[in-house]
Amino acid sequence: MTTEWENLWPSKVHKARICVWRDLNMQQMEVIGKAQTGEELKRVLAELFSLTWAEVDQRAAILLELYYYIMLFCREQEFNDAQTSCLFSIIKETHEVCIETPLGNIEQCYNYFTELLLCHTVRRPPFSTDIFTLDQVPLITDYVLNTYFRHFKLYKYVFTSQVRLDISLSYCGLPELESQLKSSGSVELEDSSSLSTQEKEQATFAEDAMQAESPMAPLKNYIKEQLALEVSHLLSTVEEKLRANEQNLNSQLALLEEPSNSKKPHGGSKGKRK
Repeated sequence: MTTEWENLWPSKVHKARICVWRDLNMQQMEVIGKAQTGEELKRVLAELFSLTWAEVDQRAAILLELYYYIMLFCREQEFNDAQTSCLFSIIKETHEVCIETPLGNIEQCYNYFTELLLCHTVRRPPFSTDIFTLDQVPLITDYVLNTYFRHFKLYKYVFTSQVRLDISLSYCGLPELESQLKSSGSVELEDSSSLSTQEKEQATFAEDAMQAESPMAPLKNYIKEQLALEVSHLLSTVEEKLRANEQNLNSQLALLEEPSNSKKPHGGSKGKRK
């Protein structure tokens, strides 16, 4: 069952497909393989994916870090170029599904990630291929869970727009008198210069009487009563806590002021010499 929020940002249906060499081809993997240090690897990735402004752009810096650590993981596991390119595209595709909506879709992203990983583990052409071995699958899953999905909400916060919810309440059966009061109030303000002080007081009293007799008056009175009850409850709770703290402090002071019953001896007993 879809909600109104899901109707505002309808989720797309993603089908897992083979993505080897999609984002990194053989020539690009050869250039990446020549990078020896971490700075060289970051520079190459920034040039390949147009992330050269990572020093001033927060999103570009986060993407560059994500791509950089993917490469480090592939080097630690001694993946070949095809496996490295494939894993890079799998995580990149998962990230794109994550940021396509500001709503929470972690379950959808994880299911899509597992489908992509399965699509590159079982050889069933043309639907899937065996890029990764069965021993590499749990290693990749643990890495993605402990890195990307552990910080899923942070990626969602940085790369998606902020959602603001404005709530307006309307009560059934209550006439809309605020517009009438505003119109009458504007007329009274126009004629207020020609009225005397006594007439102004009478007009104010009449307006208060109208508001008291309006259907909104019981609701306002109920809200005031509930607020008064909550405030009195909070005050009583605070007073009880203060009283308990005061009693605890007094008991501790009484223990400190009590004289010590045990007296220490001033001199020691001397033994007899033979």
